[in-house]
Parts: sequence; C-alpha cells; structure tokens
Amino acid sequence: MKSSVKVQLSVMMFLEFFIWGAWFVTLGTYLGTNLGADGLDSAKVFSTQSYGAIIAPFIIGLIADRFFNAERILGVLHIAGAILMYMMYKAPDVSAFYPYTFGYMIVYMPTLALVNSVSFRQMSNPEKQFSNIRVFGTIGWILAGLLISWLKWDNVQNNAADGTLKNTFLMAAVAAGVLGLFSFTLPKTPPKKAEGNASVSQILGLDALKLLKDPNFLLFFIASIAICIPLAFYYQNANPFLTGIGLENATGKMALGQVSEALFILLLPVFFKRFGFKNTILVGMLAWVIRYTLFAYGNAGELAFMLLTGIVLHGVCYDFFFVSGQIYTDAKAGEKYKSSAQGLITLATYGVGMLIGFWVAGFISEQYKTAAGTPDWKMVWLIPAGIAAVVMILFALLFRDKSKAAELPQ
Repeated sequence: MKSSVKVQLSVMMFLEFFIWGAWFVTLGTYLGTNLGADGLDSAKVFSTQSYGAIIAPFIIGLIADRFFNAERILGVLHIAGAILMYMMYKAPDVSAFYPYTFGYMIVYMPTLALVNSVSFRQMSNPEKQFSNIRVFGTIGWILAGLLISWLKWDNVQNNAADGTLKNTFLMAAVAAGVLGLFSFTLPKTPPKKAEGNASVSQILGLDALKLLKDPNFLLFFIASIAICIPLAFYYQNANPFLTGIGLENATGKMALGQVSEALFILLLPVFFKRFGFKNTILVGMLAWVIRYTLFAYGNAGELAFMLLTGIVLHGVCYDFFFVSGQIYTDAKAGEKYKSSAQGLITLATYGVGMLIGFWVAGFISEQYKTAAGTPDWKMVWLIPAGIAAVVMILFALLFRDKSKAAELPQ
C-alpha cells in the first residue's frame, strides 16, 4: 500500500470516529441539561442509534454494494450528516431535536461499514495492515473527548451559564463536512459484482439463523442481546452521571475507556490461548458487574479512583465480550455463513439489544429519583450491575463449548 494511500485512510478513520466521539459521549448530558429531557426522552433519542444499526445493512447491501463506489456514497452520507448535525445544533427542544437525530443515525451508521470497505480494498494483507489504520479512529474519538474537556464545554457551571455544550454538534458538523468532501478524494472503491447477488436474507444475516440450532451458539446469541441492556446504561447515563456529580474534566477522562480498549485487545489472544472462549467472555461479563458497582459507590471526591477504574474497565468490558464474541461467531459460522453470521450478531446487539437497553435505562432513570428530582445514581448503576451478574451466572452454568485459541481462526 502506498504511503499516500495509508495517510488518506488514516485521516478518514480519524475523522470518522472523531465525529462520533464529538457529540455522542456528551449527548445524555446535553439532553438533560440543555433541552430539559427526562429519562424516557433520552431513551427515545438514544434508540435512534439502534434504528440506524438495523437500517444500515439495507443501505450497504442493497445500495452501496451494488450500484455506487463506496467512497462516493461515504461522501454523500457525511455531507448529509453535516447538514443534519447542524440542524441538531439549532434545535430548540427535544421534539425538534429527535427527527434530526433519527435522520443523522440513518446516514451515519452505514458509514462505519463503508470506511472498512474502502480500507480493505486498498490492502494486500488486511490482517496485518488494518489495525494500523483503525487505530487512528480510536485516536480521533479520544481527541474529541479531550478537546471537549479542554474547552470546558462539559463543565456544569459553564454549560448552565451559556449552554456551551451545544458547540459539540457544531464541531461534529464541521468535521462531517470535511470528511464528506475528503471522501471524494479517496481511492476508487467500485462495487464488487459478486456481492451484488446477495439476497436480502444474506444481507441481514438471516441465513445464519441455522446456527441457532447449536445450543451453545443459541445461548451465546441470547447472552449477546441481554448484555447489551447494561451496555446501553453506560452510553446513555455515564456522562450525565460523571458531570452531574462534579467529576472534573469528565468527558476527557471518559476517553481513558478507549485507551484501555486499544490496550486490552492486545491481551485477548493470550486469554483465548490460556483460558478458552468461555472464560474469556465471562471475564468480560464480570467487568460489567464490577464497573457498575464502582459507579454506584464511587464519588467525585476521595472515591474518584473508583469512577476512573470503572471507566478504564471499558477495555475489558468491550474487548473480552464483543470482540471475542465476533471471533467465536466467525469460527462457528464457517466459510458459508461468515458474513451472514456477523450481520446477525450486529443486528442482535447494536440493533435489538441496545434498543431494549436504551428504553430500560430511560425507564429506570425515571423510576428512581431523589427528592430533588435528580436520578438516584446508586440504583441507576446497581440495576444494570445486577442484570450483568444474572447473565454471567446463567452463561457460566449453561454454556458448554470449551473452544480455545487453537480451534479458532488465527
């Protein structure tokens, strides 16, 4: 791969995830503080991510993979996203904000697959080359969080005084516009004719439903949906919680989660080889229980280390469950159902599981409040900790597959 192409792909990945990190991390705080949204309002807005994840395969499989160059549709979607993001910046209330967010997620979620497609098509050895490109996406997300905290847009006092947190949407809109225009300069990535023959069921991963006949894979599939319920609590409530209790530079500190994600993924092969898939995924589930328990009992004062530990555990929570789950799915699917199986798991987790999770998180936030009308954060975090614990125990008792690294794809 030419060095100039490598630079282009790295910039593309950086901007792709800078955009997402620039507004999504602080979305819950913005909805409650700036737009006066309650828990169910927030659930409605956050659920647009799940709708986007459900609709994305249609856009990719039925349109992008068949008729248009990937880099061109990437550019069009990001330019449309820039316009919608600017409308989110201007929206005066939740009712006006929601439809723009819904539209934005419909155009943004497909770009996550498109940037991968553009990257893979330029690589002679994706297994070795892709990680060096994808890491710039993690850097983009981290830098967005650090920038928000450095500018003090997430500072409770500053935001209450002049609503500075809304600037995150303007920043994301500018970045989306830049990436939209930049996408047209990327290497040409025409659709592959072979991919155009895929059926709708293949695109949505429905062909892989046959894998559910395996009791172990069925249990993993159900556990994947269930564990996304506590995951949704983190996305929806973590930033409002940390800023609300007065943790300094909360958004910047949340970026430690992405740092740990990049580091812990390096330990994944070691755990696979030594402990097998089941124990690795159980460690990931246990990390969710520990993280939310730390959030429930930590504070912004002398127990702030508990909050920071919970943030850093993100790498274990995500990598040891989701990444190892993707590898396990790939192994079980075989050549015939590889793509369909990954599509099915994505649809189940980011689509169905997260959709349920966002609404459960919104309901819990409304049910448990203090006398002052603020969320009872202890209960808001102990409930998903309990859900994760139940999923972990059932998985430990019922899952029988003892696959190890030697039996999984290298």
